[in-house]
Amino acid sequence: MTAVASRPQAVNLAGVDWTAVEDDLNGWGAARLPGLLDPEACAATASLYERSELFRSRIVMRRHGFGEGEYQYFAYPLPPLVAELRTAAYPPLARIANRWRARFGEPAVPERLDSYLADCHAVGQTRPTPLLLKYEAGDYNRLHQDLYGALHFPLQIAVLLSRPGPDSEGGDFEGGSFVLTEQRPRSQSRAEVVPLAQGDAVIFPVRDRPAEGQRGPYRLTLRHGVSRITRGRRLTLGVIFHDAA
Repeated sequence: MTAVASRPQAVNLAGVDWTAVEDDLNGWGAARLPGLLDPEACAATASLYERSELFRSRIVMRRHGFGEGEYQYFAYPLPPLVAELRTAAYPPLARIANRWRARFGEPAVPERLDSYLADCHAVGQTRPTPLLLKYEAGDYNRLHQDLYGALHFPLQIAVLLSRPGPDSEGGDFEGGSFVLTEQRPRSQSRAEVVPLAQGDAVIFPVRDRPAEGQRGPYRLTLRHGVSRITRGRRLTLGVIFHDAA
């Protein structure tokens, strides 16, 4: 499940094969972008976690029944790399989202992120949602959906900032796989595990995606999470495009 041509630099997405991304999303519910960020960008982004002035809130997952671990939501203005990735990735994902929405006769989302955020702010969703997540050994994230108000953009991105693998090979952590489940009507759930290296991104639905049935399109419900970390520390950048109420 790989959807990329040449390796992009930093937040330059010019080399991404968006047709392949859409094919993977339609076929499997997730699309992987290998090497979206280089190791230096990963390290620099991960180091932001200790700078409390950059964040609007910190969530300890155990207190809310979300799992074990913690995460922090960035405040506006977003750090440059985060803002650039959010802005650059939005237009091609909006085109995919609008093809999905058209299948259900739903209105299109704006083609530009600033216009979409204006819609969010007009209904009281004004708090930024990009975040950094931190897991230590024994931590995990329960299956969930990132819905923060009446409006939600159909797709989101997660970028692995840490290096997976054993300590003997320079890995930062072991375990901690990205897991996606998909529920079809009157059927058992299907699980998808997306393997990620440091700097890889995964694109996936926030809540659901369309599928075609005998009576026309219907929705497949998806949830995502992270399996238990067995060693070390895992940091991830999450890029959500709708703001929160």
